[in-house]
Amino acid sequence: MGNQGARIVTASAVPRCFGCITGNPDRTRIFAPPPLRILRLPIMDAIGGAPRALAAFSTFLPGERMAALIEAIEVKRKMVFEFEGTPYYCLDAEISTPTARGGQTLVRLKMRNLLTRAVFDKTFKAGEKFKEPDLEIVESSYLYSDADGSYFLDQQSFDTHTLSPSMVGDALEFLVEGSLIQLHKFNGNPIGLQLPAQVELTVAYTEPGARGNTSGDVTKFARLETGLEIKVPLYIQESEKVRVYTETKEFAGRA
Repeated sequence: MGNQGARIVTASAVPRCFGCITGNPDRTRIFAPPPLRILRLPIMDAIGGAPRALAAFSTFLPGERMAALIEAIEVKRKMVFEFEGTPYYCLDAEISTPTARGGQTLVRLKMRNLLTRAVFDKTFKAGEKFKEPDLEIVESSYLYSDADGSYFLDQQSFDTHTLSPSMVGDALEFLVEGSLIQLHKFNGNPIGLQLPAQVELTVAYTEPGARGNTSGDVTKFARLETGLEIKVPLYIQESEKVRVYTETKEFAGRA
């Protein structure tokens, strides 16, 4: 991938916000003092779990939470919003302008449910309003998994959060005990996680390569400590640590 920048590390007490996905390469959080609040947070991209940055802009008074509203016609691709009590991610937005006098402008949104990952299209009137979703991101470390789910330790509060297998998905292929991830919450409840752009894993097994071959043109399969299998250059040996892109599951280099 061309943009493999490191993903941010956030504190647990993240202001609630309405947001949009920006794709800013530095993926840093930015805060400005009241009355303007600006922040960027990473959130699971609905398309293949790609890393993105969640940006939010809202005005507020000190000590007061303001529920930001946005009209349907203002919703753009890569924005997040709350509809019927559920957070959604906008995959696409199409505005239909009426040709007849007195007709209503309609907005067709292709949206992904951030709780179930289901995708569907829905048409709204241009003036319909959405609330800001109560989204929070906390840095957590991976503990272990069992039949009931996977367990993560909040690095700020030291609370243990549990994610179901459907929330974790294939992330376990990149997680070893102590791995740091970004855990996403909605209304205080865990709903998913975000991996770093790259992880370091130990090669558990691979066939010996040709002695003296240091090129990366010829590859072989390697099984990593988590069970993930990737292609690596011939010079990679067992017990070596390698870096892997979490988005593509591709070899990124020696650790």
